[in-house]
Amino acid sequence: MKKLIKRGIKLGVILILAILLANYHINYNAKGKLYNSIENIPKNRVGLVLGAGKYVGSGNHVNLYYKYRLEAAFLLYQNKKIDYLLISGDNSTVDYDEPSTFKQDLIDLGVPEDKIILDYAGFRTLDSVVRAKKIFGLDSFTIISQQFHNQRAIYLAENNNLNVIAFNAKAIKGRYGFKTKIREYLARTKAIIDVVINKQPKFLGPKIKL
Repeated sequence: MKKLIKRGIKLGVILILAILLANYHINYNAKGKLYNSIENIPKNRVGLVLGAGKYVGSGNHVNLYYKYRLEAAFLLYQNKKIDYLLISGDNSTVDYDEPSTFKQDLIDLGVPEDKIILDYAGFRTLDSVVRAKKIFGLDSFTIISQQFHNQRAIYLAENNNLNVIAFNAKAIKGRYGFKTKIREYLARTKAIIDVVINKQPKFLGPKIKL
């Protein structure tokens, strides 16, 4: 029994170290590629907005991750730091359509419809960045999300031979953001595993010229 407990403790320590190392590696890899200032970020033809649901809970409260990504995307377009917005998100059911929701809200803000392209199969961050290359033919673009998410997306993109930078949407603080950051530790470990095993998107499909 004691041996089993010791083995369990050792495995637990190894797992924690692996998670911490994955987090450090992805943070370090993103240095010099993250931008908070609209004045300093270089221009790219396309900005890739990573999807999120618009509402949380029972649907009465706007998801702040969504709200701030929407604002960041509009800010980049408004300041001519990008020409087109590729919205990549989940549309796995008839009643859940992240890309179309983003599109309508961007149009309401003043972005022309012909400047918005939708990717309905961005089920995961990996899918979004790889599909940007394999479906939409992009070699370089600006990723738009919160900083922690951008760091992971940069890692996945670069390991798929993409040249990317990222613009950080406003961060979420307090308990609302804390839970997401805890989940992010596990997501980063999974991202490294996905790179090692050369994980591919759930769906690809015909190419779309952008």
